[in-house]
Amino acid sequence: MSTLGLFGLSIALVVISMTLIFLIGKRTHNYSYVDIGWSGNFALIAVLYGLLGEGLAERRLLIAVMYGLWSIRLAWHLGQRVIGHPEEGRYVELRRKWGLNGDAAFHRRMYRFYMIQAALNVILAWPMLLAASDPTPELSILEWIGAGLWAVAIIGESVADAQLNRFKANPSHQGQVCDRGLWAWSRHPNYFFEWLIWVAYALVALSVPSIGWTGLFMPALMLYFLMKVTGIPATEAQALRSKGAAYADYQARTSVFIPLPPRSNRS
Repeated sequence: MSTLGLFGLSIALVVISMTLIFLIGKRTHNYSYVDIGWSGNFALIAVLYGLLGEGLAERRLLIAVMYGLWSIRLAWHLGQRVIGHPEEGRYVELRRKWGLNGDAAFHRRMYRFYMIQAALNVILAWPMLLAASDPTPELSILEWIGAGLWAVAIIGESVADAQLNRFKANPSHQGQVCDRGLWAWSRHPNYFFEWLIWVAYALVALSVPSIGWTGLFMPALMLYFLMKVTGIPATEAQALRSKGAAYADYQARTSVFIPLPPRSNRS
């Protein structure tokens, strides 16, 4: 299938997926399901591009596996936090802010939010579309470097998530801040390794002749969202609401993003 055709089909796919997930969230009164949908949609796009792309089969397989495994891992991780649990604090806060004009207005605004996530799915899958459409007859060194960085980042993100889950599972840590392991070096090590995954995707796309450089916009966009929009700002605001001074103290001594030795002198 042509690149343009694949792009259009991916749009239809994620719109349908997010609409169904929105209906689940509306029915269960838990809009946290958007996180599962957003992460899982990349696996759907990976299957689509991997099977129907016009590029080299080995390259399609490589990029589809990179996106697909990351997507499934993240969706599974988020599903354990969302399914069967109350709506997460970020969405409770959105419900409070957006619900001032009634339920109907709130649901319309939330559906638009879901569609924005669907749009981001397609935009952030751009490096995958580039690679899946590239017919260059062999994989480049840069693509293998990207695959290696992806593996390191996946391991790092998994370790960070596991450390946080173990901390939260201990009843004696109720209300405390996780500052163990990677979390002693970064307040958001999971987000840092997540960003490295997007750098890895861009490296694979960078080998595509003429337009591969456009894939570099995706890790830049992801960094902006993590640092300024839906990632760190929302997470830290919720942590300050729930943990107060303990989290403020953690902020004073711990790097926000890049893992660095903790500061002994608090400012």
